[in-house]
Amino acid sequence: MAEPLHIALGLTDEEFAMIRSVLQRDPNDLELAMYSVMWSEHCSYKSSRVHLRRLPTEGPSVIMGPGENAGVIDVGDGFALAIRMESHNHPSAIEPYQGAATGVGGILRDIFTVGARPVALLDSLWMGPQNDPKSRWIFKGVVSGISGYGNAVGVPTVGGETHFEEKFGYNPLVNVAAIGIAPKEHLIKAAATGAGNLVVLLGAPTGRDGIGGVSILASTGFGGESDSSKRPSVQVGDPFEEKKLIELCLDLLRSDLLVGIQDLGGAGLSCATSETAAKGGSSMDIYLDKVPRRESCMEPFEVMISESQERMLAIVHPSNLDKVLALAEHWEVQASVVGEVKDPERWLDGKVRGILRVYDHRDGELLAEVPAGSLADEAPLYDRERREPEGWKRKLQDAPSVDSVTEDVLNDLLKTTFDPSTVYRQYDHQLFLNTIVGPGEDAALLRIGAPGVGRVERSFGVSVDGNPRWCVVHPRRGAAATVVESVMNIACVGAKAVALVDCLNFGNPTHPEVMWQLSESIDGVAEACEALGVAVVGGNVSLYNEANGVDIDPTPTVTTVGLSNIPSLPVPSLARSSVGSSLYLIGESCETLSGSAFAFDFLNSDGGNLFTFDYDKVTRLRDTAIELFEHADAYGVETLHNVSSGGVLDAVREISASSRVGCVLYRDKLTVMDLLGEKPDRLLVTTTSDTELEALLLGKGLSFVRIGYFDGGDVLFA
Repeated sequence: MAEPLHIALGLTDEEFAMIRSVLQRDPNDLELAMYSVMWSEHCSYKSSRVHLRRLPTEGPSVIMGPGENAGVIDVGDGFALAIRMESHNHPSAIEPYQGAATGVGGILRDIFTVGARPVALLDSLWMGPQNDPKSRWIFKGVVSGISGYGNAVGVPTVGGETHFEEKFGYNPLVNVAAIGIAPKEHLIKAAATGAGNLVVLLGAPTGRDGIGGVSILASTGFGGESDSSKRPSVQVGDPFEEKKLIELCLDLLRSDLLVGIQDLGGAGLSCATSETAAKGGSSMDIYLDKVPRRESCMEPFEVMISESQERMLAIVHPSNLDKVLALAEHWEVQASVVGEVKDPERWLDGKVRGILRVYDHRDGELLAEVPAGSLADEAPLYDRERREPEGWKRKLQDAPSVDSVTEDVLNDLLKTTFDPSTVYRQYDHQLFLNTIVGPGEDAALLRIGAPGVGRVERSFGVSVDGNPRWCVVHPRRGAAATVVESVMNIACVGAKAVALVDCLNFGNPTHPEVMWQLSESIDGVAEACEALGVAVVGGNVSLYNEANGVDIDPTPTVTTVGLSNIPSLPVPSLARSSVGSSLYLIGESCETLSGSAFAFDFLNSDGGNLFTFDYDKVTRLRDTAIELFEHADAYGVETLHNVSSGGVLDAVREISASSRVGCVLYRDKLTVMDLLGEKPDRLLVTTTSDTELEALLLGKGLSFVRIGYFDGGDVLFA
């Protein structure tokens, strides 16, 4: 016997009963398809919302927080900065180029949907080992998709991270972040208000690509169904269409011609119409015959849930329609009136609600009639069972041993490194000429400004960071450490963190161990953000990251943004360390190898207890890093580099490789844990003015030690 349609669409019997209760009848096939995508994990966050509420989302600079298309903070002088982060993990595993490319396109639309011009992209890539042919194919396609879309649409990719781990071979992580700049008066929200206002669809025609993408791809793992059979669910991007859409939408906002606007991403028209109607407290009628299509004979459900790219839904007053259509023609963007905003009305439950109605055409058959809020805001909320992994507490006592770390091992480690420039050289990072510090450093630093927007005499730092090894050992402490690392990274380019967005990548939420990891990681992010004064202004949850029944390691990733002044040039950089300059390690000693790359890769150990933080000391170190960057000349500072993945050993090699100068390390000043441990509240500084630097650090009450000097062509121990 064939399974019921609601089961085939990913809805449970209980969820089907909830839909029947809302509608007071059985849903038809179109309505069921709309509920299936809107109540998917990707759109509704039904397994994570109960935990996300614990994140600190407010701050003195926050203008828009979670729930909007992008988080927005005030940067002063009448300007705002928008930030957003999303995952495109599952599509990138199926079709790497288009999966990554449309991830870039979607995140850019989130930015200009709030009225900001996109000015920067970043990515966090976790891939399988490159000795595996499929992992190489995925990696090459993903990098090509990011560069192909970002370069063509004209937004610089200014930073990111790339890592290779066994567990990400069949389920890679492709997290993309975007930043935008806007005058505060041009900001807009995604709400449909005003009965009689028109619903205008802008952009590319609707096709069958991406149908059910969020429910088919982002709510299932890999392994049972053939990957190739999922390819129709992957969207296809067109960066040149996106570029025209960016310019049109910003032009419409500058001209004050829109009441509201929303991009068409996950769940397509079903999402854009129900969310704007629900936020505006309005009803909405949609006429499917008015929706431009690029394929014939599309069924109503295909039109309503297609995730075809480069589309926006605008709410327009009738008096402005001709101007909107004229601007669309100027930018060569298709524009069609596909519906109308209506007054809310009394529903069957007696409540006054906004109703979404879908018609075949204006005077034709009513195809769907549902309360808009039931799609957008009333998905089921699950507090799923949570259970720590079996034996986890026992493993906390099993710290990795340093006994096998001989001097020969350390010397061998000095000779190996990964060059990230093989990735970022494929990206254009100088578009708009805002980039002060670009890829290859701890963080990017950009001037605040953009063409057609204006400029502020300030800059912003931004970094994207994640570390699943830390979170395997201890999800809460690992997530907190991820925030600390990101805050310290942007401090190394002179910026003080004020806000972040997160991308929470986890396995199957029906596994209690996964939900425990997710809940603990959220608490870790919350702890560090509250202690360091950082607001969480948005984010994304990506679940069902599993292959053949094996969950990925928990990978909360954060993109942190901070504000700073315009620095004088040249700024400290990895490439500036020179012969004769001293190398200092600032911060407390690391007392464990737990969670380190060395423990995982060489000792085969994922046990032990992860490091903790004294946040007062982290704050002092952050502020000192900013001061050293801003007054580099006074302290002879050539390089500021945060210590994290790979420990001091990796950090020193990175400085040496960038500056092309060798480094002599004082072995008696450094324990094995100092060298290979990854506690991220430590800072490497190279200076030509030892006395001035030491006087500052003593005054700040920070621990420090001179651990070497730069000379020769190799990194070696003395």
